[in-house]
Amino acid sequence: MRRKNQYVPRDPIRDYFPLPNEIFSLGLTTGEIAVYAYLMYCEDRKTFQCHPSYSTIGKAVKMTPKTVAKYVKSLQKRGLIDTEPTTVTLKNGKKHNGNLLYTILPIQPVIDRVFQKQLALAQYEAAVQKYNREHPNERQIEFHRK
Repeated sequence: MRRKNQYVPRDPIRDYFPLPNEIFSLGLTTGEIAVYAYLMYCEDRKTFQCHPSYSTIGKAVKMTPKTVAKYVKSLQKRGLIDTEPTTVTLKNGKKHNGNLLYTILPIQPVIDRVFQKQLALAQYEAAVQKYNREHPNERQIEFHRK
């Protein structure tokens, strides 16, 4: 008896979204990765922008809106995204705050900053070790990585 193909064919462009491999080497928390991945999923591939609400993001990644806001601020601080407030004009003419407009920023400058920080830390550690070797009779400098 021949088995029926259970897999549904998928379009690699329409059914998937790109997530840079480097995202896993930036020291992000799982919450930051989840929020970033959802924003990448939502983004317009031409403008690199999207505008889901904290609530929508939270439902997708199983977080409260307050927790999503915390991770959005963290991603913004790290330089991975930029946000702009938007307004909505109702039929009666009143303006209300809208969702944030998210812009996914290029990841390469973030990677460069992380590598520069790692290099500076390694150079400092090497200098501490050299000092301790050259001055064995003096008080040793301790170096602890986080």
